[in-house]
Amino acid sequence: MIIGMTGGIGAGKSRVLQILKDKYKAFVIEADQVAKDLEQPGQEGLNGLVKIFGDQILSSDGTLDKALFSKLIFGDSDALKKVNALIHPLVWERIRQMSRASSADLVVVEAALFDENSRRVCDFLVCVDTDPQIRIERLMKNRGYSREKCLEIMAKQQDRESFVQLSDYVIHNDGTPEEVEQEIAKMMETISGSDSALKRQDEKIRQEGAQ
Repeated sequence: MIIGMTGGIGAGKSRVLQILKDKYKAFVIEADQVAKDLEQPGQEGLNGLVKIFGDQILSSDGTLDKALFSKLIFGDSDALKKVNALIHPLVWERIRQMSRASSADLVVVEAALFDENSRRVCDFLVCVDTDPQIRIERLMKNRGYSREKCLEIMAKQQDRESFVQLSDYVIHNDGTPEEVEQEIAKMMETISGSDSALKRQDEKIRQEGAQ
């Protein structure tokens, strides 16, 4: 089974992922790391970016000049759309390959955003949801952020309702570690025994067989 997991900053996804690794032996894939890997020299992502923006985005050693690239696309919605249109499908295709290659019974994909590619890869999309004030307190304590910085970052992300609406299941992470373990246990029981899990897995098998 492949679960896609998202949630706003400070929601506690790391805690949930650790429980899934320790208790359910999940193989965890971080979409952000996959994107970074695809932007290394010789990889499809970086090759595609060079085709779009030219070799001006490269450092002298052939790697992506992240500072220059960020300045280039900052505030340019068209440029950002081009980047997303290139990178997102590549990321999800690589995730699909990694999932199929894994021997784990449970694969969890942690991603900042869900899109149509997520549905093609994942059996279920899950959101880790936490009260905004608790998120702020966690970020201030664990990362040393000011309250103002927390609010600024949260404002740039999708709103809480969007995360929830895009998901098939919501893990409420407002309480103790023991309580979130109970939430995860309920989630696993619910989605493992659902008819939609079997239907989605059968559909993915048919799609992969047709490719």
